[in-house]
Amino acid sequence: MKEDFYEILGVSKSASESEIKKAYRKKAIKYHPDKNPGDSQAEENFKKAAEAYEVLGNKEKRSKYDQFGHSAFDGSGGFGGAGMNMDDIFSQFGDIFGSAFGGGSGFGGFGGGSRVSKGSNLRIRVQLELSEVVLGVEKKIKVKRKIKADGVTYKNCNACNGSGQVTRITNTILGRMQSSTTCPSCGGSGQVVSNRPSNSDLNGLILKEETVLVKIPAGVEDGMQLKVSGKGNDSAGNGIAGDLIVLISEKEHDTLKREGNNLHFDLYISISEAVLGVSKEIETVTGNVRIKLESGIQSGKILRLRGKGLSSINSYGNGDLLVHVNVWTPKTLNKEQRLFFNQMKDNENFIPSPEKGEKSFFEKVKDMFS
Repeated sequence: MKEDFYEILGVSKSASESEIKKAYRKKAIKYHPDKNPGDSQAEENFKKAAEAYEVLGNKEKRSKYDQFGHSAFDGSGGFGGAGMNMDDIFSQFGDIFGSAFGGGSGFGGFGGGSRVSKGSNLRIRVQLELSEVVLGVEKKIKVKRKIKADGVTYKNCNACNGSGQVTRITNTILGRMQSSTTCPSCGGSGQVVSNRPSNSDLNGLILKEETVLVKIPAGVEDGMQLKVSGKGNDSAGNGIAGDLIVLISEKEHDTLKREGNNLHFDLYISISEAVLGVSKEIETVTGNVRIKLESGIQSGKILRLRGKGLSSINSYGNGDLLVHVNVWTPKTLNKEQRLFFNQMKDNENFIPSPEKGEKSFFEKVKDMFS
């Protein structure tokens, strides 16, 4: 069972944002790799603290965590610090450390001396049909990414001796101050090209098109981003590849309108169908279903088909399909039809007489959104 995030950071559930940030910084500095070389337990504690802060330091995620616990992020939107490499953590929380460790987000690493560099991320937009959003889908996407050329070799950078950082000592009124910055010669990778193939760039990389399989879970929303680790551009030297960031774009459906995990469908029926009752076929994302409308149904009636909406990306269950009944009034009538309605105009069955318990249109809308 996973540890409680509040307990990991050592704060109460009522802690303020600044208290949470301060607690995380304290833990991060305590278990920082530069202070605990070769200590696997410190590495684990460092990652746990990063995972806890990523959730509790975000208002929306903290609210979900307070309500649903760890299950709010199972298989989807959690940080997953325990499964990430150290460079990923530093790239997300560099602002927390400030200049406490030389002013950069680089680090010595556990049991090592050189900084692990990371290639740049790539971004791509994927358009999904509503049916794909409902069921989840696997997409094969063609991506042009930079990879190491065949035959390229690297050697340690002479400027930083393979560390990826250069140290400067400055004389100030407070004495001699030491600071570390990213090596300008190798860009922080600690290595430079020693043998470069003619078809590669200055870093020994070439552009190649690859097909990447992206698994998109059910319930994603327009504007959401997914990360495919290691499918961005390669890094020079012994660094790791960047990530592929997939931006979700959802196509608008012809008849179904999405609102969170719920779907809305406008059903138009004639006056005759409203008076006599009718059976209608309704389109859903998983196939058509037939519903029965009782005689005397009123325009504005909302029928709720439970579980016929979209599944939640956080596994909270399925949304509903809300069917909005609209009685269609004919715009033109022939002589016989006009005569019939003139005769019925003063008939007591045709005089509006809403029941006392029947909700108004505005009350129905209020109930729908609550």
